[in-house]
Amino acid sequence: PHHSYGMEQYEQFPTTLESHFGGSQRASVLAAASGISCALATANSNAGLNGWYMSMLAHKEGWSRLGFFGYDLQDQCGSTNSMSIRPDEGCIGELRGPNYPNYAMNVGHQGEYAAIAAASHYGRQDAWTLSPLIKICFADPSLKFDFSRVV
Repeated sequence: PHHSYGMEQYEQFPTTLESHFGGSQRASVLAAASGISCALATANSNAGLNGWYMSMLAHKEGWSRLGFFGYDLQDQCGSTNSMSIRPDEGCIGELRGPNYPNYAMNVGHQGEYAAIAAASHYGRQDAWTLSPLIKICFADPSLKFDFSRVV
């Protein structure tokens, strides 16, 4: 639903369409809305990534392309890889970084992937971190911990 509404807004307001240069940026803006919404609703980063991929496929179906050159590869093959055991294909959002294999972190992809991973934790209301030390610090609500005292 977010994606089709976004496409309608781009068509209704051409100046917005022009200010978001290139198909990659428009596709990423719409996919971020879908991915973040899915991650918040399910509290699951993998569901959020699938919301992103679904939006990209709907975008391509609606406007025939996602962006320029071959930078849309990850957005077309991601949904088939999202449940893969191989970390170079299906790593959860929290473990993806700028050097994630086969993914061009361009035109905002890295920021949007981070927002999707963060949204799942916001939905669960837990600490967004992979460090077990930080997770332990926040595990007990009665435990007083202040980052200002960390040296």
